[in-house]
Amino acid sequence: MKQIFTALSLGALFLGAPAFADAEVGTAAPAFTLKDETGKEHSLAQYKGKVVVLEWTNPECPFVQRHYSADTMANTLKGFDAKKVVWLAVDSTAHNTPDKSAAWKKTEGFSYPVLQDASGTVGKSFGAKTTPHMYVIDEQGVVRYAGAIDDDPRGKSDKKVNHVKAAVDALLGGKAVPTATSTPYGCSVKYKSS
Repeated sequence: MKQIFTALSLGALFLGAPAFADAEVGTAAPAFTLKDETGKEHSLAQYKGKVVVLEWTNPECPFVQRHYSADTMANTLKGFDAKKVVWLAVDSTAHNTPDKSAAWKKTEGFSYPVLQDASGTVGKSFGAKTTPHMYVIDEQGVVRYAGAIDDDPRGKSDKKVNHVKAAVDALLGGKAVPTATSTPYGCSVKYKSS
C-alpha cells in the first residue's frame, strides 16, 4: 500500500510541475534561431526594431483549419505595415516536416514562413500550449501579448475581439496593449514525447 501511495504522490508531483517555461508579458522573449520550410534561418534577433507576431500552428488541428478557412491570420496580417511588422508561424508538432509545411502553405496561399520546431525546444521555451497560441513581441524584443488570436473560441461570435490586431495596433501607435494576456484555445501542441 505504501508503494502505491508513493507512486501516486510522485505522479502527482510530476503532473503538477510545469513541463516548460512561459514567455511572460513584460519580459524579454526567449532568443531563438529556426529554419523555415525552405531551409532559411530566422532568428528573433534579426527582427529587432520590428514588431514580431509568433503564431504556433499545426495544420492538422481543427481550430487552425477553421482560422485558415476564415482567413483570420491573413486578414489580421493584411492590416499591418509590412515594414514594421513580421509574422512568423512556428510548428512544434513532433511529426511535422518542411515538406508538409511547404505543401500546407501552397494549399492555403500564405507567404509568411513556417518555422520548423519538431524538437519542441522553442515552443517549450515560450510555453506554447495550443494551436494557435499567439505572442506579440515589441521592437525591443519584449513580449507584450500572449494568448489567443481572439475572444471567440467557438467561432460563433459576430463581435469578436482580435487580441493580436489590438496589441500590434497599440504598439505601433505608442500605446499600452489593451489586453496583455488571454487564455489560448485550440488543440494542444503535439510535442515530441520525452
